[in-house]
Amino acid sequence: MQRTISRRLLLALSFTLAATGAAAQSYPSRPVRLVVPFPAGGATDVLARAISLFAQDKLGQTIVIDNKPGAGGTIGSDLVAKADPDGYTLLIATGSTHSIGPLVNPKTPYNVERDFAPIIDVASTTTVMMVSKTVPANNLQEFIKVARSQPGKLNFGSSGNGTNSHLTGELFKAQAGVFMTHIPYRGTGLVFNDMVSGQVHMLMDNVVTAMPHIKEGRLRILGVTSLKRLPFLPDVPTLDEQGLKNFDVSNWFGIYAPRGTPSEVVQKVNAAFNAALKDPELQKKMSLLGAVPTGGTPQQMATIVSSETNKWKRLITERKLVVN
Repeated sequence: MQRTISRRLLLALSFTLAATGAAAQSYPSRPVRLVVPFPAGGATDVLARAISLFAQDKLGQTIVIDNKPGAGGTIGSDLVAKADPDGYTLLIATGSTHSIGPLVNPKTPYNVERDFAPIIDVASTTTVMMVSKTVPANNLQEFIKVARSQPGKLNFGSSGNGTNSHLTGELFKAQAGVFMTHIPYRGTGLVFNDMVSGQVHMLMDNVVTAMPHIKEGRLRILGVTSLKRLPFLPDVPTLDEQGLKNFDVSNWFGIYAPRGTPSEVVQKVNAAFNAALKDPELQKKMSLLGAVPTGGTPQQMATIVSSETNKWKRLITERKLVVN
């Protein structure tokens, strides 16, 4: 009897493996959903739409963008973590969702290593420091002077607790020795109107979404968080050269699938995005957005996330940045 049951289990397992292999070989046979865990119009959304237009041609199926914002990117990310691991529901993740967020929020409903399969790092960008024109400061040192003279009166916005913009603001506070109130939003795209009106005083935002506001002159840009000036903003100094030594923050964007997704599917998606990122037209488009195309292997993506997570641990511990 026991032998009969074992044979049945082995037969069922063989059929399951055969079906999985066949599905992986025919992938993709229908449109693929790419979940963006932030609102439309933000940096993650803009980059996802630009890159997916080229990647879908390489993949051979339409990539449908699905914005699922909320809780600093946690809601959309958790949706993908719990999705069927068949390659038809993917996530464009950031440091906010896969490096910083889980460190500051013990209630994060997913575990990055346990619940996700890394596919590819698609882009990196720089953050810019902007202030409302209602703030009497034309450069970094003037802003620090104003903030120090009025502890707690100035505030800064972010795309949510535990996001990259939040932690970059906290890093600024720590290095500049100022106290400012943090105001979390559902996405930095929602902060700009409040900055123009003066309700929000400062924002550390991705250059991708900041560029239109910089060009229109609606806000005042005080510096960039890279150690070198940006080629398309040559007159904007770095925070490092203005006195905040070694202030160096970049943003990464990567594609993930639910853990358990067949390796053949992961490799197909990886190949499609790698090929897209080599397209001169996409490279030009990303350059205009202020983003640098990256690419690489799933293993390289995992290494980047691990490195970024370790980088932010010290600041989070020192500042006791825990979301309850």
